[in-house]
Amino acid sequence: MNSSSIVAEIRQGISAGQYRYGTRLPSVRALAERHEVSQQTAAAAYAVLAALGLVRTERGSGTVVTAGRAADAHLGTFAPPDLGAASAWQPAQGGDATEETTGVQQRPAPALMEEWGISEGSEVVERTRIRAVDGTPVQHKLTVLPYPVAARSPEGHEGVPPMLAPVGAAPLRPPHGVRMADWLGWDVADTQAAITAEPMDPAAAQALGVVPGTPAFRILSITRDSQGATVYVTVTTAPLHHRVTLSILG
Repeated sequence: MNSSSIVAEIRQGISAGQYRYGTRLPSVRALAERHEVSQQTAAAAYAVLAALGLVRTERGSGTVVTAGRAADAHLGTFAPPDLGAASAWQPAQGGDATEETTGVQQRPAPALMEEWGISEGSEVVERTRIRAVDGTPVQHKLTVLPYPVAARSPEGHEGVPPMLAPVGAAPLRPPHGVRMADWLGWDVADTQAAITAEPMDPAAAQALGVVPGTPAFRILSITRDSQGATVYVTVTTAPLHHRVTLSILG
């Protein structure tokens, strides 16, 4: 047996739920003995699994599974203004889906946001959410809004604008079949999305329990108004262990 075969076997075990999130795997020596290979081969297998974001190996702590069973990281359903048929984010292959807002902050936009159409130094609001399937984190989602956009409230609403609500506040959602943008009075004309595979940034890696730099899907979506100005930006990070899907209703 070679390292690729060991990787395939452990990946299958993770996907099937045999090795659950947080499970401590055998030591390199024990893995080598189990498969009758050298410790170098066993260590190479763990290195590949770590590069895929499936395990994390720390000196003195061993190797721990950092992925849940295989699931589709479904982004949601996109449709024309009548959203009666649209569905929220959900795991495409079933499971208990949860979503939690973990951070809300207002700050000056850094230079990197210039590429998103947001001027450096302008005030933005950043909202961070973690999505999980069966209790295992599968997506880190950052939403960035220019402050004037984030400060909008639905007609007749009193209190803190929904996009400025702090962590722990009860979520405010639009009536069924109404887009969030329409509910908040945003001028939304189009959205462009780019899906790439690249190293996770430190914040996403920490939230998903993997080593910074672990390869992942990065979905960058920029929504603009009818004048071409950026309304909001979302950056969704999902481990390569998952499949990214979305639905478009024409």
